[in-house]
Amino acid sequence: MNGTELLQSINSPQDIKGLTLEELAQLADALRRMIIETVSARGGHLASSLGAVEIVLALHYTFNSPEDKIVWDVGHQSYAHKILTGRRNQFADLRTRHGISGFPNIFESPHDTFGVGHACTAISAALGFAVARDLRGEDNFVISVVGDGAISGGIALEGINHAGHLKKNKFVIILNDNEMSISKNVGAISKYLTRISTKKLYLQLEADVWELLGKIPSLGGKARILAGRIKESIKNLVVPNLLFEELGFRYLGPLDGHDLRELINTFSHLHQVPGPVLVHVITKKGKGYPFAEKDAEKFHGIGSFYKKTGNSRSKSKKEKYSKIFGKTLSAMARDNDRIVAITAAMKEGTGLSCFAEEFPGRFFDVGISEQHAVTFAAGLAREGMIPFVAIYSTFLQRGFDQLIHDVALQKLPVRFILDRAGIVGEDGPTHHGTFDLSYLRLIPGMVLMAPANENELSRMLYTALQIDDTPSAIRFPRGTIEGVPPKDADVPLPVGRGEILREGADGVILAVGTMVNPSLQAAELLAAAGLDMTVLNARFIKPLDEELIKAFVRPGMPLFTVEENIVTGGFGDAVGKLISENELSNQIKVFGIHDHFVPHGTRDELLREEGLVAEEISRRILEKTAPGSHLDQGGGR
Repeated sequence: MNGTELLQSINSPQDIKGLTLEELAQLADALRRMIIETVSARGGHLASSLGAVEIVLALHYTFNSPEDKIVWDVGHQSYAHKILTGRRNQFADLRTRHGISGFPNIFESPHDTFGVGHACTAISAALGFAVARDLRGEDNFVISVVGDGAISGGIALEGINHAGHLKKNKFVIILNDNEMSISKNVGAISKYLTRISTKKLYLQLEADVWELLGKIPSLGGKARILAGRIKESIKNLVVPNLLFEELGFRYLGPLDGHDLRELINTFSHLHQVPGPVLVHVITKKGKGYPFAEKDAEKFHGIGSFYKKTGNSRSKSKKEKYSKIFGKTLSAMARDNDRIVAITAAMKEGTGLSCFAEEFPGRFFDVGISEQHAVTFAAGLAREGMIPFVAIYSTFLQRGFDQLIHDVALQKLPVRFILDRAGIVGEDGPTHHGTFDLSYLRLIPGMVLMAPANENELSRMLYTALQIDDTPSAIRFPRGTIEGVPPKDADVPLPVGRGEILREGADGVILAVGTMVNPSLQAAELLAAAGLDMTVLNARFIKPLDEELIKAFVRPGMPLFTVEENIVTGGFGDAVGKLISENELSNQIKVFGIHDHFVPHGTRDELLREEGLVAEEISRRILEKTAPGSHLDQGGGR
């Protein structure tokens, strides 16, 4: 039976337990082929999942999921796990609407013990499982699988610290070290290891080795090479052991993460090891697919591509908003040496690669540490620097306390750039940026902007540069620009001022950001149906352009707000508050994302489901303004 036939016979983890090592190796190859086949068609997190195939096989061969709890950190590594746990036949529909999720999901399978998507959560969640297990008097294993990039995150270190203190048995951390998180690892962990290597034990071992070499007849350059290799071997073997055992863990490794025999033997012996254990496994990110091995960053999270070439299937020639941001910030930085850029392990994703290359001394990748990024920027701002912090909308949620306490309370002019705002598509509810207008709007003093196109993005960056007495934020979507010709791209916008795009006598559509163009298109459809609508581009969510709104909203005139954000606390709420306080009208309807988490699917599919495309906006406005409708009778929101 070949690997493909073997894979077709696997319907649960129990089905692999009787396989030989040779058959497991064949199965690993078949898993990689299936993952490459599906991700090339659907997009997804390829390189990480390819690198973790043997870890997945060894875990399910040795342990008994779901009784033994396997908790994945982030979930980028979990595709083989999904295939082996009863979802082989559904895997071809990965990340499609109504297909399986790209991340572990507790509503999808009992083998997905904890829902993930943001880094660094697995150890804390797993420790919760372990404590609950002991309180119930049960005896299962709890295993968390954590990437090397996530191990340096604040919550991961907090979880390690607590786990080392509690000293729970059958509590295992698998550290998957592929020597490359999304962007190259940065931060204090490697430096801390270096610092430990200066301790007495390490220095004594190093001295003993050097003395031994001194007794070997002279070998010239070969002796020096040998000395360097032995020194590095001592560091690799001793230093991690010292670090994790000081934190209360028994350290095992480093292991070859693609040697099934070594992994299975080690995992099998964990039944005999008391206390919490950290198993350090070295893997090759992208293993089995040469293009991903060569460029793991590109193939970390990728859209559909051609298997034979590794080239993207996308035919769009337009630039992305993130690239416009990076190019504009670089241009601004040439004229102002106080500008610095900060990101959290997303240099490529946020468009800052060009800035990092041109201004390496003013670029800071802090790793997966969003809380630190925000407060670090606050310190820079306090000392007169001009920090721009570029983080995906969904990830900035992790720094909410720092936004309020460290930045806004002190009125520090930190500029936040929120990429991937709104609906992002196939990555689903853990990655949609549908809350930022709400959580940023409630912060006192925050200036909040959303561009309708790339030209406005550029102007808003120059606007943020001028705001020096309070924090500001600009949110823009994932994906390509609108194709608007540049005009006054370096001219700041007046803070809190919107613009009139279309005038009509029958009602007002007040839109912001990505919803401006669909609202204009909806107005054209409505005009064909005999309804003449004004369309306003708010530009600013906070402060609102009160004068503009008051000039167009009159008693009896219906008003519709449109935003790509949860409606609770968002743009429409802000407009509604203004309308109520000024007794302008009670005929307002808020269009946006209502009280639910948006699932995964293509961005176009999801926007249509949420009613945020031109056809749906116009249809709903016609419904609300028809004779006898809620709004026609003076109804509210």
